[in-house]
Amino acid sequence: MKITDSGAKKRAGNIKLVIMDVDGVMTDGRIVIDDNGVESKFFHVRDGHGIKLLIRAGVRVAIITGRESHVVSRRARELGIDHVSQGVIEKAKRTREIIEELGLLPKEVAFIGDDLIDIPAMRIVGLAAAVADSVPEVKKFAHIITENGGGKGAVREVCEYILKAKRLWEEITEKYLK
Repeated sequence: MKITDSGAKKRAGNIKLVIMDVDGVMTDGRIVIDDNGVESKFFHVRDGHGIKLLIRAGVRVAIITGRESHVVSRRARELGIDHVSQGVIEKAKRTREIIEELGLLPKEVAFIGDDLIDIPAMRIVGLAAAVADSVPEVKKFAHIITENGGGKGAVREVCEYILKAKRLWEEITEKYLK
């Protein structure tokens, strides 16, 4: 994890909601559409487990994505993500709406992005994270940059960073380590 803001750990300790993009963050950015129009995306199982750990620790998770896909709805259901916004071009606006709906403050929210469309949302939250293979402009607005690329464990890195900053990592993982 590359820390680009000296206050990143403190920022992460305040997080009550993590919002993430899908294509290029939860996936490696590839979209496969077969001859029958069936869409496939590639998700990393450890990213999914990281999301489940966050939820188990009481941190809420949301998705805001510019595309619409049945695959995203299904993956969100599997992981227990109850705030899923698809086909959203104005991600900052939707981020503000979710913050208000949940009664949170912007400093209590993290956003994980990878492309230009994510920058406006990243600019209004307490913790902005960029995946390793983000476009350079996104990295300029990130407080943290993952070592792994989108769909390759980047989300898990952010989840662990937040849980450790909140001092919940040991508690949430102890059942696995006994």
